[in-house]
Amino acid sequence: MLPSTPASARSLTGVAGELITALKGGEGPLKPARSVVLVVIDGLGAIQLRAHAGHARHLTAGLGKKDVAYSVFPTTTAAALTSVLTGVDPGTHGLVGYNVLDRSRDVLVNQLSGWESHGLDPAAWQPSPTIFEQAVDAGFSSYAVGVAAYATSGFTRATLRGARFVAASSPAERVALAYQIAADVPGSLIYCYLPEVDKAGHKHGVGSAQWIHALEDIDGALALIPPKQVGVLITADHGMIDVPAHRHVVLNEGDPRLGSVRHIGGEPRMLHVYLEASADPNAELDIWRRESDGDADVLSRSEAVTSGLFGAETTADADSRIGDILVIARGNKAFYDGTSPDQRARGMIGQHGALTPEERQVPYIRRGEFAG
Repeated sequence: MLPSTPASARSLTGVAGELITALKGGEGPLKPARSVVLVVIDGLGAIQLRAHAGHARHLTAGLGKKDVAYSVFPTTTAAALTSVLTGVDPGTHGLVGYNVLDRSRDVLVNQLSGWESHGLDPAAWQPSPTIFEQAVDAGFSSYAVGVAAYATSGFTRATLRGARFVAASSPAERVALAYQIAADVPGSLIYCYLPEVDKAGHKHGVGSAQWIHALEDIDGALALIPPKQVGVLITADHGMIDVPAHRHVVLNEGDPRLGSVRHIGGEPRMLHVYLEASADPNAELDIWRRESDGDADVLSRSEAVTSGLFGAETTADADSRIGDILVIARGNKAFYDGTSPDQRARGMIGQHGALTPEERQVPYIRRGEFAG
């Protein structure tokens, strides 16, 4: 039995439409505003935020139990951030994991950094209109404030189409710049991206000194009062969970699960397993379920799609990128291919991708015109 989402739960896929409605002055969960700012704190789950409220006094001020949204599946940046910025599920926008198979070329493609090296066309691979394109079509200006290194990446061109990219170094500088644009350009939508917590969590773990420092830095940046008539929504793409080394499930040479595997994609907490063409999918599914019992929920592609894990609908392109077998880690487990020549990922502490509340629940914080 996979974890279920409450029927009344707020989804991250609704953020785009809610912000556009607020700009238009319509009725919705966000009050009308002259300009709107969307702040995404990569990797900051609602549970982690509440557990460390003493280090985030400004973010948690007035934070209620209902100030939560649910991320999409899988809970990874490529899938979830794209859903925030398009308003559709991964089954529609097509970024269904961290590493996915391009079946036309039989190669795994990294959905964050592999666009250029594999020659992907961002507009074709991710065809859904972005929130920025939607805003421009409605007569509003769009801006994205982020880290300079991301300005021209393939992932940026897939998810920030329609926005004018403006770079700033620190979280405080990015927030201040986003607020300044909102004040100077009435009728604008501004996206402000803060990846520092996610980076610290991956490398050092949730609650580490480095993670706490990143959280405090971002909390201080967001202590800045928004300009008048500007609505600010602060959220995240996913949360994070620590995976200690003794919770690693390492698939070494001779493991029966590897017998008919051609590629292993996804990420350690949510594997996309791609089988050899000659494999018997049902037999391999049985092997993965038997050998992974207690460590993961194992589904076939059809089971995952039919159950709506990737959204109510799944396009043909998205379906082709989903693994023949999905391995969704339980608890704080993570799966690694011990036969791979690159074992650097096993040094990662904070992780995400699966379906725990720590990974799925994210803050939904309203400030400025959206507050109250």
